[in-house]
Parts: sequence; C-alpha cells; structure tokens
Amino acid sequence: MTSVPTPIPSRTQYVLEGIKHRILTGQLTPGQALVETELAAQFGVSKTPVREALKTLAGTGLVVMNQYKGVTVRMVDADMAREVYDVRLLLEPEALKRAVRRGASLDAARSALTRADEATDTAERSLANREFHRALYLPCGNPLLGRMLDEVRDQAALVSAVAWAASPSWEREAGEHREILRLALAGDADGAARALHAHIGSFVQRAFPQTESESEVQGEGGQA
Repeated sequence: MTSVPTPIPSRTQYVLEGIKHRILTGQLTPGQALVETELAAQFGVSKTPVREALKTLAGTGLVVMNQYKGVTVRMVDADMAREVYDVRLLLEPEALKRAVRRGASLDAARSALTRADEATDTAERSLANREFHRALYLPCGNPLLGRMLDEVRDQAALVSAVAWAASPSWEREAGEHREILRLALAGDADGAARALHAHIGSFVQRAFPQTESESEVQGEGGQA
C-alpha cells in the first residue's frame, strides 16, 4: 500500500517559501545563522512552523542543522557545486531531449525567458531562470525524472546565487538560454540537449574552475 505524503500546514509552507526566497535571492547568505525566535518574529508566527520549515529546508540541502552551531545557510564550495551540477549534466539534457521528441509545449519556458530578460534585479532574474530550466525538463514524460531534477533545483539555484554575487554572467547565460530554446522549438532534440549540456557545464567551470592539482588527480584516476 502506497503511503500518502502528509501535507505541510499553511503557516509552515508560508515560512518555508519565505526563507527559501531569501536564501536564493541572496538576502540570507551561506554560513549565516538562522535563529528560530528571530525568524518567528519576522514572519509573525510561533517557533513551531519555523522549526518545521527549517527541517524541510535541511532535507532539500539549503540549510545545515548542527547540534552545536544551530541552523545555518549551507555553504557553497567547489565540491558541492560540482556534485550538484554533475547530476544536472547527467539528467537535464536527457529530460529536455525527451520533452522535445514528444512535442511537449515549451510556452512556459518561453514565458520564463521573457521574464528573465525583463527582470529589473538579480533576484527576479534568478527566479525566472530557475523557472526556465524547470519548464524545459518537467514535460519530459517521466514524472520521476522531473522530481529527481526538482530535488537538486534549489541547491543549483544557491550555487548560481553565490557565483553571480562573485562574478555576474547573466548576459552570457541569457544568450545561451535563447539558443537552447530556439533549437528546442525547432524540434532539434539532440541539438537542444547538446546546447543545454554545454551551458550547464561551462557555468560551473567558470564559477568554480579546477585547480591544477585537482586536474592532475583526476588524470591519475582516469589512468587507473
């Protein structure tokens, strides 16, 4: 018998979305402490929905819970970024390829791309870009594949937020987005998938370049 997920109470959901938005738009930065009493006062709720929201965010990888340090926004380093983007490289191009081959509507992706182009600040642009990528993989025809990509979506957005804060590159990425969508709308499934793979891979390489020692270690591992 399949278990039915317990719905999140509305107050917890409200706090959850609020904290997530602050993290993904840079209002709460990696390593910053998240104090239950302070958050409860800010959102006008008791500590219970805040505590439940933080537990959920810990499950998605956006915050870290430590019995000694309390709850903090997850730190982003090269290892974490590459792990998240490795999953995207493996799954996201395949999902887009399937979406194009089955003739799925990409209107949501087109709309998200327009919102990103018209965004007036980094936070708005970041959220629109997240929706763009999701609109490409979600209609792949395999709900499990979509959910797997959703699992790393927030962590990928956190990586992007940190990378953009250090070196804004949204104009280049916007051009890549337009090319991906053009190929997808033209029905070129393989071309769109290749462009998406290159887009994801080049971003993490630019934001978190490998050191010479890391490249040597990988080379040694490849020869084994």
